[in-house]
Amino acid sequence: MPAQKSMRLRRRRAAAPTYREEASLLAQGCSLVAGLDEVGRGPLAGPVLAGVVILPPNPEGRWVRLIRDSKQMTPAQRSYVLPYLREEALGIETGASSPQEIDELGIVGATQLAMRRALNALALLPQFLLLDAFPLPGVGIPQKPIVHGDALCLSIAAASIVAKVTRDRLMEQQDTLYPSYGFARHKGYATREHLRKLRAMGPCAIHRYSFAPVAEWGVTR
Repeated sequence: MPAQKSMRLRRRRAAAPTYREEASLLAQGCSLVAGLDEVGRGPLAGPVLAGVVILPPNPEGRWVRLIRDSKQMTPAQRSYVLPYLREEALGIETGASSPQEIDELGIVGATQLAMRRALNALALLPQFLLLDAFPLPGVGIPQKPIVHGDALCLSIAAASIVAKVTRDRLMEQQDTLYPSYGFARHKGYATREHLRKLRAMGPCAIHRYSFAPVAEWGVTR
C-alpha cells in the first residue's frame, strides 16, 4: 500500500465517528436507532459479548466527543464514557454467548446469538439497526451493516464501548476464579503469557476448546 494511501487510511480510522447515519434516519421518522457491536471473537477464552445502544436524538456533550471505536480508547476513557451512556441512552443492554456455546455453534453463530440476546433484553424495540460490517439475520428489524462501522458510526462505536467494558470486567472476575492464567491482564487473548500458561497447565472451564491452539492439543470438554 502506498505511504500516502496508508496515511489517509490511518487518519480515517482515527477520526471521530459521526452521527450522520442516525441523523438521516431521524429525518425519515426513525427515532429509535440502535447501534449493535460485539467484542471477543478472537480470544482463546471467555465469552463473546454484544452491546446495543439507542442514543438520544442529536446527543451532545464532552462525553459524546470522546466516543470512538473501543479499540482506539484507553480503559480510562471507556470507563469515563460508559456512565454517561448508561444515563443518557434511551436503551442500553448487553448479551453474551458462553465458551461452550462458541464451541457448539461456531464463533459466527455464537456472535449472532449474543447480539439477539442483547436486542431481546432492550425494553424498547429499535426501529432500525446499525451494525459493524455484517447483517444480523432473523430479527425482523430493518438494518444497515457498515464496514468499519465501529470507527465511523457513533451508535456502533457506543455499542462497542459497552461490550468492551462489560467483557473486560467479566474476564477480571474470571481471573479470581482461575488466577493462574492472567485473565485480568490479557482478557483471554492469545498473548505470549496466556499461551505459556495454557501450555503449562492446560485449558480451564472458560477456554474455547474448538479454537487453536487448544484444539491442536487434542483436548475436549
